[in-house]
Amino acid sequence: MSMAPPASAEWVHTGYTQRIHFGRGAVRLLPAILREVGARRALLVTTEGRAGSDEGEALVSSLGRVLAGVFDGVRPHVPVGVVRAGVEAARDADIDAVVSFGGGSCADAAKAICFFTEQERGLRGATYLDRPVLSHVSIPTTYSGAELTGFFGMTDEVTRTKQGAGGPTVVPLAAVYDPVLTLSTPGGVSAETGMNALAHGVECAYSPARTPEAEAVALECIRRLAARLPDVVDDPSDLEARSAVLSGAVLGGRCLMNASMGIHHGLAQLVGGRTGIRHGLANAILLTHALRFNLESIGDAASRIGQALGDEDDPVGAVDRLRERLGLPGRLSEAGMTDEDIEAVMRAGQSNQAIRSNPRPVAEEDLREVLEAAF
Repeated sequence: MSMAPPASAEWVHTGYTQRIHFGRGAVRLLPAILREVGARRALLVTTEGRAGSDEGEALVSSLGRVLAGVFDGVRPHVPVGVVRAGVEAARDADIDAVVSFGGGSCADAAKAICFFTEQERGLRGATYLDRPVLSHVSIPTTYSGAELTGFFGMTDEVTRTKQGAGGPTVVPLAAVYDPVLTLSTPGGVSAETGMNALAHGVECAYSPARTPEAEAVALECIRRLAARLPDVVDDPSDLEARSAVLSGAVLGGRCLMNASMGIHHGLAQLVGGRTGIRHGLANAILLTHALRFNLESIGDAASRIGQALGDEDDPVGAVDRLRERLGLPGRLSEAGMTDEDIEAVMRAGQSNQAIRSNPRPVAEEDLREVLEAAF
C-alpha cells in the first residue's frame, strides 16, 4: 500500500520565513543579511577551532561593529553546560541576533541560546506567526541540516542522555551556504555529516507526517547526496562536488520542516548522548538497520527511496553500499559502543519523541533488534 499522501488527503504545509543564500563567496553577503534581519548587536556562536581559523578571523572582521561578542565554547552533542554558558554570554552582551558558524553542534547551540533567551524574557513563540526574540543567521561548514530547522539537541553529561527542544521562532531567519567554507572540512567528517543529511531525506520520504512538497524535496536530497558524496570523499578539494553535496544538505534541512523523524534519528540521538559517538557517524551506521526495520511498513515509499539511491529494488542494500563506499565503519562496536550502552539506550528509547513518531510501532524489543543488528 502506498504511503504517499493521496491528493484528497488533508495536510498542512508551513512555509517558514527564511532566506537561503547559496554560492561560492556567499559569506561576503553576511553584513548585508544582518542589516536585513535588523541585527544591531550579534553574538558569534562557534567552536574554538573555527573561531581561530582563517575563515573565522575573516568572518569576525567582516562583522565589524555589529559583533557584540564571540562565544567559542561549542562542543559536540551540545552539553547543557555549554548552552548555559552561551545564554549567559548572550545576556551579558545584550544581543538581538546570533550568527552560528560551523557544524550541526554550532547551529544547535545557537538555536538553544535563542530558545532559552525567549523563555528567560517570557516571550517564547508558540506559532509560525510569532516573531523571534533573537534573529539567527546560520553559516554551515558541514552537511548536517541543523542550520535550517527549529529544533536542537543537547546532552546532559551527568545522565549521558540527549534530548531535543525547539519551536517555530527558533528557525533561523537566514542561512548562508558557501561551498568554499566546506573545503577545510575533512573528508571523513564530510562523509559522516553527508550521511546525516541523507538520513534526513530517507526518514522524511517515508514519514507519515510528510507533505507532498516535503516528500519531493526529500527524494531530491537523496539523489544529490548519493550521486556526489563519494566524489567529495575521493577528492575533498573538488569544489563542484562540494557544491552539489551542499545543495543536497539544504534540501535535507528543508524537508525536515514538514515531516517527522523516526526510529533512525531517535536512536542516533540517544546513542550519541550515551556514548559520545559523533552524530553523523551514528546516523551512517544505523540508517541501514532502521530502514530495514521500517521496510514492510512504508509501502511504495521504499521503491521511491531506492530509485533515488540508484537501486529501486534494494534501498537497504544501496544505503549500506554507499556507507561502505565512503569508508565509514558499519558497526557501533567499532565506534566504541558497549553492551551496557545498548541496555541504557533501550531504556531511554520509549520516551523519545522521534521513536514514537516512527511509521512502524516500536517496542523495547524492537529497539534491541535494531541496535544489536547495528552492533
